[in-house]
Amino acid sequence: MSLLKKERETLVEYGKKLIDTGLTVGTGGNISIYNRDSGYMAITPSGLEYHTITEDDIVIMDLNGHVIQGKWKPSSEYQMHSLVYQNREDVNAMVHTHAMYSTTISTLNIDLPAVDYLVAHSGGKNIRCAEYATYGTKKLAENALNAMEGRKAVLLANHGINVVGENMEEAFAITEQLEFCARLYWQAKAIGEPVILSDDEMEMMVDKFKHYGQAKKLQ
Repeated sequence: MSLLKKERETLVEYGKKLIDTGLTVGTGGNISIYNRDSGYMAITPSGLEYHTITEDDIVIMDLNGHVIQGKWKPSSEYQMHSLVYQNREDVNAMVHTHAMYSTTISTLNIDLPAVDYLVAHSGGKNIRCAEYATYGTKKLAENALNAMEGRKAVLLANHGINVVGENMEEAFAITEQLEFCARLYWQAKAIGEPVILSDDEMEMMVDKFKHYGQAKKLQ
């Protein structure tokens, strides 16, 4: 019997969306969902093309790195996911991509500033850039977690971006918004020096986004 069927279905769906929306290329990046009731996370396998992945290809793991169910090796970045779930009770899903513009900014080893109010989707006035560490290592997982303190996103120096959410829908939507902001910054820097929104304005935006969207369906 396959564990976490709903989570498997969601990862297959959103893995294809990563490719279709241009948020990653090839087999780059990885996504996961944590089921708090079971204590297991579902994560995409290492090195398989997203459009070929089926529910049976998804790997189920505990947060100590043990494979509970799956025929493939889990993503090489599984520690980056499990460490977040161990330390962030507000997080149940994570998207790690090599999105072009976010990754471009990360190669500068700088934070992405408030070039647009949508940066507030990260949970703060900017998106911090974590110190570089080799991919697939615990050090990278630790650097990413530390730099994402109090936030929903972090740039990984010379690597990519991590975005977390209460569920996969939220994590993916925030990833799209922040990649848009990274592109804005890249384009603005190409023709001049963008005006950065004030900390006070961004604090207000962060608060507004806490109540953004539909609280419930209209009757």
